[in-house]
Formats: sequence, structure tokens, C-alpha cells
Amino acid sequence: MTTDEQLVQEARTARPGDLRAFDELVRRHQAKVQTNCRYLSGNEEDALDLAQEVLVKTYFNLDRFQERSRFGTWIGRIKVNHCLNHLRKQKGKAFVDVEDPGVQAESALHHGAEADAELLAGDARARIGAALDCLTDSLRVPLIMRDMDGLSYQEIADDLNLGLSAVKMRINRARTEFRAAYLAEESHES
Repeated sequence: MTTDEQLVQEARTARPGDLRAFDELVRRHQAKVQTNCRYLSGNEEDALDLAQEVLVKTYFNLDRFQERSRFGTWIGRIKVNHCLNHLRKQKGKAFVDVEDPGVQAESALHHGAEADAELLAGDARARIGAALDCLTDSLRVPLIMRDMDGLSYQEIADDLNLGLSAVKMRINRARTEFRAAYLAEESHES
């Protein structure tokens, strides 16, 4: 099986318009990038756009990949930085509460039984997402970087410009708050 690093080399040396090697890299990493963008941004629609933007940035920056780390780690850093920039831009923006009676009266927001079935199928993912959404960005981002991206505490500290002890404390507190929020969601649905 061809390694990611070999595919990067092939993509760099490919003729203009030949995207086969890069398409394989996308195939290997797209699902993880998209899932992590969802958890980092807290929004499914934003996650699709963010993941696409991360993959485009990756393509146009392949020449900057210096192979000091694995390709998956490198694309993960692009993803985290891109999502953090997105979160900074979102601060101060107002969002509509779907529980608001005025919003619920909108007929365009009502859906049928098929949509209900799809919603029930993703119940565990929804509880995880809801529990993660309860966390502040300062707790959610390092937790995802550690538990989903598999980065070391030191890598997280470097990426977020934090001290190592601050990262460990935030991840520990995030895990505690996540557990409590997840259990609350679970008991709320029972």
C-alpha cells in the first residue's frame, strides 16, 4: 500500500490536472477532517465548508509539507488552525434559537417521518456533539486535538501557544465536563 508521504510526492510531481494522488489523500483523510471540523466548530453546516477549505489549503500548500511529521498530523494542524480562525471570526455573531416559538412556527423548518428516522439513527453522535457543544472553545479544542487527533500534550501546547501544564489541566477539566454533560444528555433523553 502506498504511504501518504509517497502520495504527497506523486501529487507534487504530477502533471497539471492529474489529481489522482491527491484524490487518494482526500479519500483517506476527508472523513476524519470533516468529523473533527464538526466537533471543533460545533456546527454541521460549517463543518462541511471548513473541511472543504482545509482540503483546498492542503492541496495548495503541499510544497510546504516538510515530512518532519506524518501527513495526517500536518493536515490535522491545518484543520485545527483553520477551525480556530473560524471560531475567532464567529465570536460576537448572533444565532437563532430553534427552540424559540417564533422560529418553530416557520413551516419550512418542519420535517416528516423520514427525517425523524434519520435523526434517531444518529442519537449517540448527537449526544456526543451536544456534550461537546456544552464545552467552551478553550476546553473543547484541546480535548479534540488530544482524543480525536491523537496529538501529544506538547504538540497541543505548541499549536495553541499554551504551557504544557495548562494544556493538561484543560484536557482534564474538559473530560470531566464532557462526562457530566454526556450523562446529563443521556438521562434527559430517558
